Amino acid sequence: MKRLYRSYKESTNIFNDLQEKYPNNFKIESIGQTWEKREIYLITLSKDIKKTHTKPALFYTGTIHAREWIGHELAIEFAIYILKNLETDPSLQIYLNESTVYMVPCVNPDGYEYSRNHFSFWRKNRRQNADGTYGVDLNRNFPIGFNKSTITTSNVYGGPEPFSEPETRALRDFVLAHPNITIALDYHSQGNVFFPAHDFRHEDTFDTTDMNTLCANMAEEIRKISGHEYGIHQGKPPAKLIGGSGREFYYSLGIISTVVEVGTRNISDYMQDLSENIKEHIPALIYALKEVDNYAKNSSIKRVEEFNITHIGSNHVTLKWEYELNENIYFEVFRSTKDKQYCNSSNLIAKTKNLEFNDINLFSNKNYYYNIRAVDKKTNQKSPFCPQIKVRTLVEYDEFSRTYYANAKGTGYVAENLNNNAKHFGINSLFVGVDDDKGVSYAIVSINVKSLPLNAIIKSATFNLYPINRVSTTIEKYGEWNVGIVNQDTMGDITNFEDVQNMQITQYIGRATQSFQLTQGIWRSWELSGLECITLKNSIRKDSIVLRIEGPKELKIGRTKQMMQWDIGYGKFGFGLNYRPRLELTFTVEPTITTLYPKEIFTFSKNEMKKDEISAGFDEKGNKIYSIFEFNLSSLPPYNDTMITKAYFELNSTKIYIKDDMRFHLEFIDEHFEKNYEAITNREVIQNIGYDISANELKNNQTQYFIFDSFSEIVLNEKLKDKANIAFVLKPTSALKTLKNKKVSWETKNISLSPKLIIEHIVKRRFPVEKVSNASLVVENGKIKLTWTNPKDLDFVGVKVIKNPFRKPLSSHDGQKLYAGVDEYTYDDFGATDISKYYAIFTYDNVPNYSEPIIIEYIPK
Repeated sequence: MKRLYRSYKESTNIFNDLQEKYPNNFKIESIGQTWEKREIYLITLSKDIKKTHTKPALFYTGTIHAREWIGHELAIEFAIYILKNLETDPSLQIYLNESTVYMVPCVNPDGYEYSRNHFSFWRKNRRQNADGTYGVDLNRNFPIGFNKSTITTSNVYGGPEPFSEPETRALRDFVLAHPNITIALDYHSQGNVFFPAHDFRHEDTFDTTDMNTLCANMAEEIRKISGHEYGIHQGKPPAKLIGGSGREFYYSLGIISTVVEVGTRNISDYMQDLSENIKEHIPALIYALKEVDNYAKNSSIKRVEEFNITHIGSNHVTLKWEYELNENIYFEVFRSTKDKQYCNSSNLIAKTKNLEFNDINLFSNKNYYYNIRAVDKKTNQKSPFCPQIKVRTLVEYDEFSRTYYANAKGTGYVAENLNNNAKHFGINSLFVGVDDDKGVSYAIVSINVKSLPLNAIIKSATFNLYPINRVSTTIEKYGEWNVGIVNQDTMGDITNFEDVQNMQITQYIGRATQSFQLTQGIWRSWELSGLECITLKNSIRKDSIVLRIEGPKELKIGRTKQMMQWDIGYGKFGFGLNYRPRLELTFTVEPTITTLYPKEIFTFSKNEMKKDEISAGFDEKGNKIYSIFEFNLSSLPPYNDTMITKAYFELNSTKIYIKDDMRFHLEFIDEHFEKNYEAITNREVIQNIGYDISANELKNNQTQYFIFDSFSEIVLNEKLKDKANIAFVLKPTSALKTLKNKKVSWETKNISLSPKLIIEHIVKRRFPVEKVSNASLVVENGKIKLTWTNPKDLDFVGVKVIKNPFRKPLSSHDGQKLYAGVDEYTYDDFGATDISKYYAIFTYDNVPNYSEPIIIEYIPK
């Protein structure tokens, strides 16, 4: 028994007292009896208890597993908080006026009391089985995915049949009798993770985004209070999914449903940990209550349809959607940089009545995630979310992108107390941290970067690991996990613990991950600084980079483990190759520099034209004097394989003695002009190049550079297409109303000082290779098989296949990646054959540029 935790009788007394004190807002009632004849109590919270069943409802269940006491305690404190603050908190008044809260604080009273008084690790209820053993796991006793078993001693024994237990029958009967329930939360411990419901087919459903976003917004409320970061994990193939859970039963009835795993121990230190867990989860529950009305079955606010991408650039994305508009409807658009992130005011990027939105000022080669919902401005009711869009912006003119995955042979973990460390490579998981059995454990990740050019300059880099289980991280705020770049010259045997422990770390990268930041189901990223990118590049040996992941190396007294598990992507317990550790790079290459000299130079004044002379200023009557420069781009490499990444114009002035306020502009002009003063005066200007300079600046610095801006570089790149002539005008200006007989001359005779256009360029393919041909699909041995014919192009690198059950994937990242490589077929190994979906096949080169997709729609027969 733990003091401070309330017994089932004590909580019942508390609820009875609350009913007496708040009869209009609170009610306690029995919905059934256990094997040991305890009442299974349901409590109801409402602004008006008489109208509870007419409103959409949140359904809370706690302590269905006897040893997971948090659910019971949180329900008590949440009810007390609501009732104490209802009259003074206008938000609570609104939420409880629109919605109802149903709570079964302790689903398993018999098991809970047995855990409190006899055996704290008890999990099941207290049924006496036919063979004399005790207990059924109530969270395996529901019908969806029920697993028939005869091993009654198992902690996950699901009973002789679904709903064989009075506790689960009570829940079933109540939920079936209350179709107003829209959201169901089942509270457990431990793990700091949300487990949204699934349908056992490993396919995202239309409401997957709703469940992920609900969980993410609750997680953000938790993070704001305590800093704890909760994961979200729906279950990825080929991992076995839990069957017979209440979560899936509620979901089968059209209820948004999730399990919430709280804390790092089943029975936490009440004052230190549990009290903090309660404080962080009350705001999360209030957020869930806020969303209840938005999922009402009879809501007139429908989900947005046909949400898609119409254009992707290096710094912008254009989104478009369809909806039947009326004067009260507008849309909220949210943007995140990580999957399964919150949608709240901090990432709300648009409120619009339009059916299109252009998101600008983005970073190049970066993943963005977009969510949208409709809002009725009159009632403030919101629709469910449309399935999320994922897109990666294009690389900039000078950029390339690579995603490098860990190779199996060189990736694994070594543990201090184990003798078979070599067998841990290429198998299942990376264990990092410390526990009593393994001792200290390090992970080694080897990444082949052979395709990275020798002259690459890494602009940004991110190392990513996918966390699959944090249950063994049992100390709430203790220790950190770091990633270091290994000096391979000191490496030794990567399967030997002593060699790994003693290897030299050249540089730790990114920010350490603290224990309270460890999550399950959300990628953990270490972003490299500029200096770390240089170190990474310099650490390549034999085309490889080696990283060491390390965690805490000591344990607190009384604790047995502080160990994190990360996916390796291989092996039967991994989540597949997409979940391998990966290194994402954005890089450029050292440019070739070409100096172009003018094809022709002219100076035009009102009365004359002078060839091979550069002057600009004002004549004796105050008329402007211009200089014209013409260049030819024919000496540059071909347009299709060349990117101009930087350009600047160099001019060197002669000695000048002008004190007047006179400035000079360099203009990029249309090259089609007549060589006369009037035509020059009325020239068509494409863009000013760089910034204007003053005569006074020329006194201090003879050499001046006019730097092309981004738009000018784009135009210059287009001019390269036809190897065209290009032209520039040097124009004088003055703040004085009239300025006469003042001019500046520039060098033309001395080749080192003469005007020049300096262009930096790289070899880079501009356009994608051809699309695949002959694309088709068939169902073969219960799997969907796609085939195609690759293009015959020397720059072809591979194809990428994306699956999306909601829309045609117009982005190479919008959906589930099934395959990337040079084969001409792939299988949708875990795809359901009874669900319609779209497949998109993209070709790509080494930039990569992705082709327009070939899209195949799959419709079940």
